[in-house]
Amino acid sequence: MKNLTIPFFLLLLFVILLIVSTTFQVRETESALVTTFGRTTRTFTSPGLKFKWPPPIEWVHKFDSRLRVLEAELGETTTKGAVPVIVNTFVVWRIAEPNTFFNAVGSVTEAQTKLMSQISDTQNKVVGRHFFSEFVNSDPEKIKFEQIEGEMLNELSSAVQDIYGIEIKAVGIKQLKVSEDVSKDVFERMKKERQRRTEATIAEGAAAARKITTEADSMQTELLAAADARAKQIRAQGDAEAAQYYKMLEEDPQLAMFLRDIEALKKILEKRSTLVIGSDSEPFRVLREMPKIKSDKK
Repeated sequence: MKNLTIPFFLLLLFVILLIVSTTFQVRETESALVTTFGRTTRTFTSPGLKFKWPPPIEWVHKFDSRLRVLEAELGETTTKGAVPVIVNTFVVWRIAEPNTFFNAVGSVTEAQTKLMSQISDTQNKVVGRHFFSEFVNSDPEKIKFEQIEGEMLNELSSAVQDIYGIEIKAVGIKQLKVSEDVSKDVFERMKKERQRRTEATIAEGAAAARKITTEADSMQTELLAAADARAKQIRAQGDAEAAQYYKMLEEDPQLAMFLRDIEALKKILEKRSTLVIGSDSEPFRVLREMPKIKSDKK
């Protein structure tokens, strides 16, 4: 029995070594490719247990397929209007095609070196197509940062996807710097732009104020004209009534005064009210001096 123990362990060890040398695990965050005598034969982007021939027949090369962030160094370039600016760009990327990546760059370090060069070329090309006012402006609607970053993403993606097997997920401008002289010019232009907008707003307000004043003056003239016409009408009506009383007064002064007192009583007694007035006061004297009417009935 002891003689079988050593061969059993040797056999078990051989089986373990065989399994280890012919299988490999691809994780969720990895991609892998298999080379047969130095030539790429298979690629794996899905996780799981995979099989291969043992070395030196086949070798496995694994790559981390998670997103990476690469921040480029500060680089000076010029805008469309020949304004010098210093741009700091960052890139979010990942290994999308292991076979192309392995044959073109081989390692992450080499890939970052090549990306640095591509980022510099791309930002010079894209920034040179836009004016400085599209980067810095007092009017937010004229700033085109998102459009510029989108153009940089398209330019860089088309340059590295097929050549290096790298997928660019996002491109952004982290910093934008200008020299002191350029800053003075920029702030002076912004100051003039704000002054122009202020003057335009004041002019609009003055025009609106003049319009309101004109409308108010016109309305005042119309109201005064209507009031004057109404006053003339009332005066004419009063003059006509006065002329009627004057005529009656000329014909019979006593009758005219009596009618005037009657009219005053009608207006006073029109509503229910209680008045305490002397009986000899006008026009109540009329009530006191009314003749007594005797009835013919006995």
